[in-house]
Amino acid sequence: MTGPADDPGAEPEEAGRRYGRAMRVGWLLLGLFFVGLGIVGAFLPLMPTTIFLILAAGCFAHSSPRLEAWLLDHPRHGPTLRAWRAEGAISRRGKQAASLGMAAGYGIFCLAARPSLPLAAGVALAMLSCAAWVLTRPLPGMPPGGGSDEEAR
Repeated sequence: MTGPADDPGAEPEEAGRRYGRAMRVGWLLLGLFFVGLGIVGAFLPLMPTTIFLILAAGCFAHSSPRLEAWLLDHPRHGPTLRAWRAEGAISRRGKQAASLGMAAGYGIFCLAARPSLPLAAGVALAMLSCAAWVLTRPLPGMPPGGGSDEEAR
């Protein structure tokens, strides 16, 4: 009679299933955590919502197609998530909100922390780099390399 000890392929297969299940649970928990942060961000003015929902959708793509579809089909956030996934695009309103949020966050940082000049300059450079990256993303529905924000108006 043969058993799992006699079949060298049985144990690794079972271990692989457990590992796969653990990974799915990990992705699911991480996705739920990001949804929670996104919900908090909807109520706190300087905390973003969309980036956490983008991260949650990515986590759910690895763990729960049902929750991924729920996010992508959400009436308020779904279009933004789909535009990012399909085109890496950010709406004009999203770019404005992100830029204003970064500027406000920098202002609060400077007022509250009273950083030294090198630290303030370093943080400013980091935020300006992030803002430049956000502002250079395409607008939804624009063809690849298809012009600037001015042309989209």
